[in-house]
Amino acid sequence: MILVKVKTKDVWFTIPIPYSILNIVISILSSNFFQKNINKWTKEHFERKKLDFAFPLIEKKTLKPIVKELKNYKGIVLVDVKAKDGTEVKVRL
Repeated sequence: MILVKVKTKDVWFTIPIPYSILNIVISILSSNFFQKNINKWTKEHFERKKLDFAFPLIEKKTLKPIVKELKNYKGIVLVDVKAKDGTEVKVRL
């Protein structure tokens, strides 16, 4: 499970993300429907901002082994950021 901890001056909360949910998100992001339409959905915004960007293809076969391997490294901190205003974000496996 991935734990995302966010701490601000007023609020502190933890978001647990099970690996099963992460696998579902990978399946959705790598689906043909999503891959075909993501550039259509963002085209207007990118034209307004004058950006030339196309989302790369996401392959499920590439990402699934990465998630599977992450399960072997429980407790590792992936992100630990502290801002000047006191906001903290920590992502831990």
